[in-house]
Amino acid sequence: MAARTRLMRRATARNVREAVRWMSSSEISDSDMRCRPSVSHKGSSSSSSDPGLRSVQWVFLGCPGVGKGTYASRLSRLVSVPHIATGDLVRDELASSGPLSKQLAEIVNQGHLVSDEIIINLLSKRLEDGVNKGESGFILDGFPRTTRQAEILGGVTEIDLVVNLRLREDILLTKCLGRRICSQCGGNFNVASIDIKGENGRPDIIMAPILPPEHCMSKLITRADDTREVVKERLRVYHEMSEPVEEFYRKRGKLLEFELPGGISESWPKLLQALKLNNLGEEQSAAA
Repeated sequence: MAARTRLMRRATARNVREAVRWMSSSEISDSDMRCRPSVSHKGSSSSSSDPGLRSVQWVFLGCPGVGKGTYASRLSRLVSVPHIATGDLVRDELASSGPLSKQLAEIVNQGHLVSDEIIINLLSKRLEDGVNKGESGFILDGFPRTTRQAEILGGVTEIDLVVNLRLREDILLTKCLGRRICSQCGGNFNVASIDIKGENGRPDIIMAPILPPEHCMSKLITRADDTREVVKERLRVYHEMSEPVEEFYRKRGKLLEFELPGGISESWPKLLQALKLNNLGEEQSAAA
């Protein structure tokens, strides 16, 4: 069994490398996209007869600042799969002073989206590393951003579910401008306090700030790309590009739309309910 597992991991790693070479090619036709066979990480999502074959393979979509990272990270711990955020992959590369760091810094500081080629290379390396370490399943955060990326991803692995988090844009702007990072521990926090009265029968939206512990308070910094102008541009570009991706997964019956009703305490139980994980959440709370 151990030998078989190692063979499966090596085969999947080869699939990832082959997909990287294929999706990095500048001469990919529409027929190539449609005909490219799907390669499952450790089985297919249709393997409901054997749910233990592999763990979930989900994608989280949503505007910058909506909370994809927060909810994806919580869910990854709940279902025991890695949370892979393309934003973190980019920031790690920026901090590494590697060959891409200067190019990435210019792109990010101008509020532009990082190119497919760069994101795909970073993500595929992370997936291959995970396969080699024996990881099963994942929750992707921040990828895919375009239908081409969605098709490419389908050529690498099977996606079970795509969760699209939604929130009003004025709230998104406030949240983005309130983001802070501890320069010492790298923790993410948010100093924005949101209390908006509901209109036209909609409920109030209350989101308390996510404050750091006292020892981090004096070390908080603002991300260079979290300015009003840059955030507005990111939101505009995101909306322009996201609708086709949402429709791509909607047509395939894999899109779950989830409107955040408030902060984490209000939204988390309802998200678990929408994902049919409320029993698992209750078991984890009882064990804590």
